[in-house]
Amino acid sequence: MKYILVSGGVVSGLGKGVTASSVGLLLKACGLRVTSIKIDPYLNTDAGTMSPFEHGEVFVLDDGGEVDLDLGNYERFLDIKLTRDNNITTGKIYQFVINKERKGDYLGKTVQVVPHITDAIQEWIERVAIIPVDGNEGPADVCVIELGGTIGDIESMPFIEALGQFSYRVGPGNFCLIHVSLVPVLNVVGEQKTKPTQHSVRGLRGLGLTPNILACRSVLPLEDNVKEKLTQFCHVPASNILTLYDVPNIWHVPLLLRDQKGHEAILKALNLQGVAKEPMLDEWTARARIYDALSDPVRIAMVGKYTGLSDSYLSVLKALLHASVTCRRKLVVDWVPASDLEDATAKEEPDVHKKAWNLLKCADGVLVPGGFGDRGVEGKILAAKYARENNIPYLGICLGMQISVIEFSRHVMNLRDANSTEFDPNTKNPCVIFMPEVSATHMGGTMRLGSRRTYFQVKNCKSAKLYGNVKFVDERHRHRYEVNPEMVMQLERSGLAFVGKDEDGGRMEILELSSHPFYVGVQFHPEFKSRPGKPSALFLGLIAASSGQLDAFLKADGQINLLPPEISTSSSSSLAISYQNRHAKRLSNGHYNENGNDVHI
Repeated sequence: MKYILVSGGVVSGLGKGVTASSVGLLLKACGLRVTSIKIDPYLNTDAGTMSPFEHGEVFVLDDGGEVDLDLGNYERFLDIKLTRDNNITTGKIYQFVINKERKGDYLGKTVQVVPHITDAIQEWIERVAIIPVDGNEGPADVCVIELGGTIGDIESMPFIEALGQFSYRVGPGNFCLIHVSLVPVLNVVGEQKTKPTQHSVRGLRGLGLTPNILACRSVLPLEDNVKEKLTQFCHVPASNILTLYDVPNIWHVPLLLRDQKGHEAILKALNLQGVAKEPMLDEWTARARIYDALSDPVRIAMVGKYTGLSDSYLSVLKALLHASVTCRRKLVVDWVPASDLEDATAKEEPDVHKKAWNLLKCADGVLVPGGFGDRGVEGKILAAKYARENNIPYLGICLGMQISVIEFSRHVMNLRDANSTEFDPNTKNPCVIFMPEVSATHMGGTMRLGSRRTYFQVKNCKSAKLYGNVKFVDERHRHRYEVNPEMVMQLERSGLAFVGKDEDGGRMEILELSSHPFYVGVQFHPEFKSRPGKPSALFLGLIAASSGQLDAFLKADGQINLLPPEISTSSSSSLAISYQNRHAKRLSNGHYNENGNDVHI
């Protein structure tokens, strides 16, 4: 087994996760099998109880693991399925060691950070690295490990010590350290500064780790004299100093690494030069160019609770992006704080209320993602009502599905006090209830989590067609509440069709309004299994419906290659794209602003 460690210096948020994912993709393109591990130094056992404002979204795996969002990047880039043990936290390690101590496994010894914690970290890495994650038998060739945080953080010291020991134990040729650092440009001086990276590498070497490769984040490519200075002071060859400068979208990062011969530096460090082949990234390159060339927008109103931090809905944004590229549309996300749509905001802040409603009314499609708590719920209900009454494409995920049930109960069935027991425990018409098998006292890891099977009840419904007319689908879940089974018959008689149910038929998984162009709610989270080039079926349905392409897509029985857009490529790097824009609206000023998630807001 070969190991690659990706660490970060100077500041957080440099893109270690994207770098680790891109390194993995590049090695996979060289014909190697790759797995990934993310180390998070926080004391939480997992990410399940952390606020999205604290750490971004909670990514859910097939086995029900609630993990850091970087594992979502690994899965999307490498098209693999990781396990909960691929996310190591300080909490997990200490819990593991303390449990062994309580059982007497240490035979009366004094349990210490060194060697017991550091040994546990190394054993965990070796155990998880050999777990197949790509659907094939046997261990992978390379394990990419991302160390969260920044070099110098107190909380990551046990991991750095363990990794220093680990690199010595596995020996030269089996361990490669890639250090991601910042090379800033001071506006006053106007030149690239290497001192922050020098200090970061010096600190790293003082802790027992020596970088093989420097991945330098900067606005522009590094100048030659800057590389020479880094070589001199950091003791890294110029050929091993890579520039990760700003690019239009993160799909270009693996291409940056390839163009700078990053794979050759990694393969040389790991003694894999005679095993690997030249990277084959033709399909990936074409997709990145297609994305760059898109011009006609599709506007999606994201009506949520955590709109102040886009990372709170990272997988949703990526799923929208995958679908938009497939439909040849430039994704424009309008963030609509759900509480701003409510009547209370109209009284307190009328301008904010008006702005939120204008965004909603200008959207081509509406998406209500998952969430917890009662803040903004009434605003989400208003958004669902607007989409239903005005034939605007709507996709409700998890809570978004429950919202559509509440809205339908209130305004179609005239059950004015209909609600979820999450928001009103005393409601007389509980259309959404707490699941009986879920703990009401313990929060962490007690929800209905992981991959569950959904069986289609109606063959010709839109959802079944989007999934390719299969009998069932396996999607990932994360919820404590469900549609009240006792109200299902009443809801269906009023026109709400539950076209997907669990294996027992008692838990509602997918709903549709047959009279609506596209009104779909799902109890699961389809965004977690969306991939570049393999978009989630339901997100593809939302984007296709929002851009006037749904009918053509449904006639093709979910076959992506039968979509209307025609793409012509030439030997040059440009791409000509032509299609009919039948539904999207263009922004009044004609401009779009990039955010960190490759979507336009």
